[in-house]
Amino acid sequence: MPLALSILAATAGAAPLMSEPEARRFLGQTSFGPTEGSVQEAQHYDRAGWLELQFAKQSAGYNGFSYMDPNPSVGCPDGSPATCKRDNYSLFPLQTRFFRNALTADDQLRQRVALALSEILVTSGDTIRQPYAMANYQRIFLDNAFGNYRDILYAVTLSPAMGDYLDMVNNDKPNPKKGSEPNENYAREVMQLFSIGLTQLNADGTPKLGSDGKPQPSYSQDTVEGFAHVFTGWAYAPRPGENPRFPGRKNYDGVMLAFADHHDDGSKQLLSGVTLPAGQGPQQDLDAAIDNLFNHPNVGPFIGRQLIQQLVTSNPSPAYVARVAAAFNHNAQGKRGDMKAVLRAILLDPEAQAASDGNFGKLREPILQITHFMRALGGSSDGVYLRQAASDMQQPVFDPPSVFNFYTPNAALPGNPSLKGPPFGIYGASTAFNRTGFFNTVLSTTGVAPAKDVPGATGTRIDLTRWQTLAANPSALVAELNRVLLGGTMSAALQTAVYQAIQAQPVSNTLGRARTALFMVAISPEYSVEH
Repeated sequence: MPLALSILAATAGAAPLMSEPEARRFLGQTSFGPTEGSVQEAQHYDRAGWLELQFAKQSAGYNGFSYMDPNPSVGCPDGSPATCKRDNYSLFPLQTRFFRNALTADDQLRQRVALALSEILVTSGDTIRQPYAMANYQRIFLDNAFGNYRDILYAVTLSPAMGDYLDMVNNDKPNPKKGSEPNENYAREVMQLFSIGLTQLNADGTPKLGSDGKPQPSYSQDTVEGFAHVFTGWAYAPRPGENPRFPGRKNYDGVMLAFADHHDDGSKQLLSGVTLPAGQGPQQDLDAAIDNLFNHPNVGPFIGRQLIQQLVTSNPSPAYVARVAAAFNHNAQGKRGDMKAVLRAILLDPEAQAASDGNFGKLREPILQITHFMRALGGSSDGVYLRQAASDMQQPVFDPPSVFNFYTPNAALPGNPSLKGPPFGIYGASTAFNRTGFFNTVLSTTGVAPAKDVPGATGTRIDLTRWQTLAANPSALVAELNRVLLGGTMSAALQTAVYQAIQAQPVSNTLGRARTALFMVAISPEYSVEH
């Protein structure tokens, strides 16, 4: 018997350690949405115990994606199935797998944290189009979600997908004869987006101000150039049957390999006044550069704040950020960068457990809106329609428009520029319309039929039978919607509106009553914004 079921059996009849509303709220932050089963499981643990249970679960992963020649005419020659290019030269199969994992995988926290990390350390399907390539990259976050942030930085840096996306792969040392210098793209973004940000930060994430009252920059152009020279001499691993070479031919398996004769061996200026000595070689330079980034005091508040925004609230207080940064800087054993310590600090913080003020919470990004609704209502999907629905809402999985993700963490809340509202960066009239279209589609009696050109497709469907049985009693139907979708927080105004809409339909039309009630709650601001 699995550990979780054993504990549940042993504690049957014991008082829950979390109320149902508390469990549903907690699971909204730590998973892709609560199910009836996950709520019951969570209620038999305190929050800390549930996190430890999740830390021990194995990754569902992205197995089954293997190397394919980067040239579609080679990988899909004449006579190939019509779906060959879709399945090998687009993210389609990986995106559908993502949604299947999100709906059904047992390692919900790992999957959710991996998504959060993928939206901070970004690559995109606009460049990395092959599914095996993006699967390899996303495995970095699945494998290290509960590991150490230094390992994440290191693995991302040597990932051939990232090397291709931000131009570190085949990045050669300076060539005075040609007048060429190393590419600075990855050097800039690894600082600006993946580690320290643009400005020096206090421990609570607020900017340090200079004597002129303006934020102080965290690095200079000289620093960018120093890191760019560090990141020279790395090429793709050889393709099957080939020997290592520089420049290497495109291959997203393995990690990038060092070529000392293409690495700049001069001294290099890094952060915090550190200068690397000449003659160290590519591997020693890389290790020193990753340590230099990882140990910068900005990393804890910069990355911690973004993880809070991804999991809990768009506007964490400085005190909340400071507590998370402290956990990043030193876990219980004094070790820096422990992701488990960071996640405990984020998810067990008093601010995460109870909304501290009216500014607490966040708009559910489309991916999470989709998965929360499907899981809450016991829906099933092969991921095909959910992939398309997310794309229609401007969040195609693993395919943001730029290295700045689908939206930036500092995007202002519309109508209130003093607050942050990152997911509102992709929320507008068209995406709002497509959100309502998604709910209307999945609440239809037939759902979405299986795609004929996808082997093993099962389609997407929500069984509305249980909701129809409640339709004769509007009060009971509203109460159940309040419990399942809003965790008992539905306002009196929304309850009244839904009740009246149910009453407006004949008692005999149980399906119409159920669909109307579900649809009204689903499109409400109260459901769209997670508190």
